[in-house]
Amino acid sequence: MAPTRREFLKIAGVSAAGLVLPPLASVFAGAQAGMPAAGGVAPTGSDPRSALTAKRWGMVIDTRKCRSGCTDCIDACHIAHNVPNFGNPKDEIRWIGTEKMAHVFPAETHPRIPESIKSLPIPVFCNHCENPPCVRVCPTQATFQRADGIVMMDYHRCIGCRFCMAACPYGSRSMNFRDPRPFIPKIDPAFPTRTKGVVEKCNFCEERLAQGILPACVIACSEKALSFGDLEDPGSDVRRVLDGKFSLRRRQELGTGPQIYYIL
Repeated sequence: MAPTRREFLKIAGVSAAGLVLPPLASVFAGAQAGMPAAGGVAPTGSDPRSALTAKRWGMVIDTRKCRSGCTDCIDACHIAHNVPNFGNPKDEIRWIGTEKMAHVFPAETHPRIPESIKSLPIPVFCNHCENPPCVRVCPTQATFQRADGIVMMDYHRCIGCRFCMAACPYGSRSMNFRDPRPFIPKIDPAFPTRTKGVVEKCNFCEERLAQGILPACVIACSEKALSFGDLEDPGSDVRRVLDGKFSLRRRQELGTGPQIYYIL
């Protein structure tokens, strides 16, 4: 039976509200960053006074310090964020991975590069771009950018269209083509698991920053190859490292403004 005019207007009103409301994750993320959530109440368990904040979060990776075969940063990240292990490349989900220089920096590769640099295991993440193309193409605002530069994912809004994956020039996003939960060795209840049909990626450990804790990958790196901090603060760890050494960013000619810097 067709709906009455009153029922139709009621449905239309609810649908319109869903289009204009901000992503729920953005509300919680704002509260975690020290801003109140809806109703002025911060989420349970977070203390805005202890949260780590920045005008522009960024990371520096000194690849010269990376040990061959080391996966400490990858393991720490994937455990903390309930990243599944499907056991095959086709279904692989990764927040951090490693690639060779020819793949990470194709424009800087040439025949005379020393073999020691060619073979470096270079960690790759979401670059949390200053001008993220993934945000522009998302039809549901499931991916969005915080004021501090972190590019976030609202898993409840993701419809699995994969527009963001097509727009990202770094291959930093993964799609759950299968239910990931049976493939998580030990689920950490502190971070939400995802479902089939949802895209995911590195979030710069925003949930840890809200608790005053550095990203899991940074803490796990015994070689201190990863530095994290506020790129706008001259006294931050990342600025101290960057100001003293030459660095590269991935495919910066595209104008995305990646916020991860590499020292080779």
